[in-house]
Amino acid sequence: QVQLVESGGGLVQAGGSLRLSCAASASAFSIDVMGWYRQAPGKQRELVATENSGGSTTYGDSVKGRFTIARDNAENRVYLQMNSLKPEDTAVYYCYARAMWRGFAYAYWGQGTQVTVSS
Repeated sequence: QVQLVESGGGLVQAGGSLRLSCAASASAFSIDVMGWYRQAPGKQRELVATENSGGSTTYGDSVKGRFTIARDNAENRVYLQMNSLKPEDTAVYYCYARAMWRGFAYAYWGQGTQVTVSS
């Protein structure tokens, strides 16, 4: 089992910055991908950013150049630095982890943290 605990959400004005953090506890599992997704009211959950254990990153088109993901493999932590925030970035942000166990991949989600950007 993998448990994910997020922190760092909140209310910020447009143009401001926030930093999200996520800590993963994984006993016998090996986590190969960690990252962030978000879901705004009435919309589907979408990719924000992910990073694999080798350091390769993937970003959603709407956040490229503004958000930066960073991962601490040793501590099983992942961070999301969000700059130049826009009202359309308002959403619940979910930490995500893909863990491998005995050759199978399992997806895990955090409980979500609200990010609200005011105009």
